[in-house]
Amino acid sequence: MKHLGGLAVLWLWMTEALENCPNACKCSQKKNVNRTEVNCSKQRLQQFPLQFPLDSWILKMGGNIIEELPADIIRSLPKLESVNLERNSIRSIHPQAFSGASRLMLLNLNGNQITNIPSKGLKDLLNLRFLMLGQNQIATVKSDMFIGLRNLSDLDLPLNSLTTLPPNAFKPLIALKVLDLALNHIQKISPKAFSGLEELLFLNLDNNKLKNIQAGTFKTVNNLEMLVLDNNLLSTLSSSMLEGLSNLQEFYVRKNWIKSLPADVFRHTPKLTQVALSGNQLQTIDGNMLANIQGLKHVYLHDNPWRCDCNINSLLQYIDQKQVNRAFLGKLRCISPEEHRGKPMHSLKSEDLHCDA
Repeated sequence: MKHLGGLAVLWLWMTEALENCPNACKCSQKKNVNRTEVNCSKQRLQQFPLQFPLDSWILKMGGNIIEELPADIIRSLPKLESVNLERNSIRSIHPQAFSGASRLMLLNLNGNQITNIPSKGLKDLLNLRFLMLGQNQIATVKSDMFIGLRNLSDLDLPLNSLTTLPPNAFKPLIALKVLDLALNHIQKISPKAFSGLEELLFLNLDNNKLKNIQAGTFKTVNNLEMLVLDNNLLSTLSSSMLEGLSNLQEFYVRKNWIKSLPADVFRHTPKLTQVALSGNQLQTIDGNMLANIQGLKHVYLHDNPWRCDCNINSLLQYIDQKQVNRAFLGKLRCISPEEHRGKPMHSLKSEDLHCDA
């Protein structure tokens, strides 16, 4: 009889779960665990459903036409860990939209029309690990947007409308490890923009409009291991710009407008293993500067207008002695002087290199 009673309870629970499944959605229950995955993707839903199974664990609601997230949309779902709302038409988020969602670990809002996150609007998401806000219209970031996200490890903000990063913009994100700000319009970064991000390992600023980065900007992210500055408008690098990056291992500055590098530019980055400077305006570089970075394994310098005169002698020696990624270094071509135009740099000898008196 006890066995039959247990089956009856299970049947009632499953019936209740199915009854609460929104009409346009499919609900599937995970075997042996009281958890339901709700799939409402691409159903042309205009509003967030009012009712879900109480044991909902994952909500998939991408590809609909929802424009607004009202208050308390998931408060009644204590087991909810993942919400996917990508590729909707969301413009408005109520400040209490995510109230009570303390177990939520992933929130995907990519590809909407969001212009701002309400102040303290995410404060209840104490266990959120992944927040995806890419391909929206967010023009400003402020610390009050991120209050409560003390366990967030990954913040994705590419393809938005950011132009500046103000002081303390991300300060509440004390556990953040990945910050993606690519494909914005960032022109200015406050020296204190990254304050509080002591755990940050990866920072992507690819495809912005940075012409200059102030000294000490990265000083507070001293655990950073990878920095991407590709496709910006930088014309110079300096050691003060890289101050604090004592754990940096990979540095990408491809397709900028850098014409020269000071001899001490990597003074603060002793752990570099990979440097990518291809697609700039470099005519010469001090090979000794690279040789002094003991663990450097990969250097990418192709697609620069190299002037093959006596000033690149140390670079030739570095290429010959270090044996690092020779396939890419073998692609270096001389642009000038005329007598060496088009020649592979590694084919030249020291006696071939002349400088005007």
